Amino acid sequence: MRCAVACSEIPFFDLTGQQAALHDEISAAIDAVLRKAAFTGGPFVEEFENGFADFLGARHFAGVSSGSDALFLALSAMGIGEGDEVIVPANTFVATAFAVSRLGAVPVFADCDALTWQMDPASVESRITGKTRAMIGVHLYGQAFPVDDLKRLAKQYGLFLLEDCAQSQGTVYRGKTVGTLSDAGCFSFYPSKNLGACGQAGGVASADDELDQTIRILRSQGSREPYVHEQTGYNMRLDGIQAAVLSVKLRYLQKWNRQRAETVRRYREEISNPLIQFQGELADTVPAWYLAVVCVPDRQSFMEYMEKKGIRCGCHYPVPCHLQPAYRSLGYRSGELPNAEFLAEHCVSLPLFPELSEEEMDRVIKACNAYSGEV
Repeated sequence: MRCAVACSEIPFFDLTGQQAALHDEISAAIDAVLRKAAFTGGPFVEEFENGFADFLGARHFAGVSSGSDALFLALSAMGIGEGDEVIVPANTFVATAFAVSRLGAVPVFADCDALTWQMDPASVESRITGKTRAMIGVHLYGQAFPVDDLKRLAKQYGLFLLEDCAQSQGTVYRGKTVGTLSDAGCFSFYPSKNLGACGQAGGVASADDELDQTIRILRSQGSREPYVHEQTGYNMRLDGIQAAVLSVKLRYLQKWNRQRAETVRRYREEISNPLIQFQGELADTVPAWYLAVVCVPDRQSFMEYMEKKGIRCGCHYPVPCHLQPAYRSLGYRSGELPNAEFLAEHCVSLPLFPELSEEEMDRVIKACNAYSGEV
């Protein structure tokens, strides 16, 4: 546990409390893997795959080595390749776009909605060409993107739709858990996620038997039986130790999501400073808050002010994907996707993790309400 008296600084994020609380359970789970030497695949991976599929309400869930590899394998299993175009949001972690580039396909960046900060269906539709094969929507910060609107476009233009669920383990959209609403849902279990491994891990949910089987073959060197390789594959399997850790943590995910939601509820209801703008929410959704992001007129002054108050904040995706140096060759210009660029320039992430105390929430809220725009 963190010391509320001696340690006056409020961290933006802290895993130490969670790890201390689950130390014995996680240690026992890892020890069980060591005793069985089931390091790659095997019973611990299968247990987690089945457990997480049940959590999602998914027909299939295949564990893989990371969230980035989950996106890559899902796109690969769909036949996306050289010269194809895949539409992705400009305001996301760049790994979403990199999965497209790794296949020789071209990421085409769409703007976000000015209120929800989620991918804007109108911007998406304006970027569809004869080369477009798929769209990747990101459930940003734990909120859902407008799945129904993008499913309509996917059906109209004959495209695949993928959900990037790296930030949304447990988010509910119109009664269904995200990751089960499209052709495939791709998850990251990076340690900082709502459900995080003790290292790298990811997975793909789907309802399609053939797609799921192809992903399982691709993740294991293109093989479903030893030394028989049906196609060119990859070494992207989920580790047994990470699967065992995730099975332990899965039992607590709903509780942690509720704790995160309570913190965000308090922020949204009790922070009344007109200089601080919250993300809009889609109707009939239940977010699994990964980040509590706000927009402020001057991010640097706000973060410096909060730092002086002993409160650390985060800054997520300050350079939108279309303006990243890695994608300079695509020719995007500043001002082309204005909502994503505004968010990148003005967004700040407030402290958010399940173990945040009431006293710490009070301090964050008080500091935010007292902010005048000056350091």
